[in-house]
Amino acid sequence: MIMPRGQPLLLPVNPVFIVVSLLVGLAINFLPLGRVVWTPDILMLLLAFWVVHQPQRIGMGIAFVLGLCMDVHQSSWLGQHALAYTVLSFGAMAMHRRLLWFSVPSQALQVFPLFLMAHVVELLLRMVGGGVFPGFWGLLAPVLEALLWPLASWVLLAPQRRPPDRDQNRPL
Repeated sequence: MIMPRGQPLLLPVNPVFIVVSLLVGLAINFLPLGRVVWTPDILMLLLAFWVVHQPQRIGMGIAFVLGLCMDVHQSSWLGQHALAYTVLSFGAMAMHRRLLWFSVPSQALQVFPLFLMAHVVELLLRMVGGGVFPGFWGLLAPVLEALLWPLASWVLLAPQRRPPDRDQNRPL
């Protein structure tokens, strides 16, 4: 793939770093932060990021398993988060090649519909199950997730941007 002008080549990502970041996102979602409906889903953000940047390693199967973990934790319908995360990862996988050509703020605008779609799927499943409509404040969560995209991009790509070890005998 030809890199866009001005964008540095990245080092390969460590698979352990991907797993640790997803587990940290899962742990953040497990925190008892109250029942605020507009709280951004950090695991959804990290999952979308890694599906876009590493689609060979993170896919719909991992999204489904992480969604089941969230369903069990929140005592919701088994498969509610799993379906939302799977739909999100499918959409991210479908647009990952095109998305990487944009700048990071433009990427945030491009992934906003994915986050909105995942939250709408989750809300519809909750409503079909007899849940109460949480109000329109729930639409603030995808906006916050899209606003967090540049921060997540900067933090998660930082280990790949470090320069490789320089050899004193080769000026490469």
